[in-house]
Amino acid sequence: MTESDGFGRALALVDGVQGWLTETQARALYDAARAVGPGGRIVEIGSFRGRSTIILASALRDGVELVAIDPHGGGDRGPQEIAPDAARGDQDHSAFVANLARAGLTDRVRHMREMSYDALGALPGPVTLLFVDGAHRYKPASDDIARWGDRVPVGGEMLIHDAFNAIGVTLAQLRLLVTSRRWRYEGRRGSLAIYRRTSLSAAELARNAIAQLLELPYFVRNGLVKVLLLARLRRLARLLGHRQGDWPY
Repeated sequence: MTESDGFGRALALVDGVQGWLTETQARALYDAARAVGPGGRIVEIGSFRGRSTIILASALRDGVELVAIDPHGGGDRGPQEIAPDAARGDQDHSAFVANLARAGLTDRVRHMREMSYDALGALPGPVTLLFVDGAHRYKPASDDIARWGDRVPVGGEMLIHDAFNAIGVTLAQLRLLVTSRRWRYEGRRGSLAIYRRTSLSAAELARNAIAQLLELPYFVRNGLVKVLLLARLRRLARLLGHRQGDWPY
């Protein structure tokens, strides 16, 4: 089976699974996970109902560990669903478990149903690939990027969802990554930003900062589209490139 066939199968497995990962982003996530060699570890922060988890698990090579961290507390599900809701969280958890089982991938995933800051102490050791898609508020997003990012060794990758999109995530990027010598920005797929752990020279640092700052017009555009959609001004949103049925991701 070719890599293309493998991704096509993974994409079929997430058909109907609720989540906000686009096909282009799923491809980037699949390729990053597939590149992790035996003995490596992938950590996902924020699994929701398993859409991204299934993509990651489908790409695993033998000898690679996948840890999915999500408290399934029913909060931080969207702008109108910030507060925890136990019943809603249990529904998400049940859907997550059922979706993994239906995909035949339960045995490939270690699920930690707890907050990411609690899981940090319970899961020692390096992380080859980190996927950050937890709470999008500034403080938890900053903590996930900083604390879990410290676990990624040189050469490893960190992918961040809702980058240059959600306000809290974008502010965390601006504070922690734009002027960091440790993370090279390698571009984005929609709102999925890709970083590689490295050591940047002074000249590389300047170019790296500029590359990220040049994404701010995308952030502003997404903010305007969201305002227009919430105001039901869809025609104006289309003038900014919005496609019907999509939310800016």
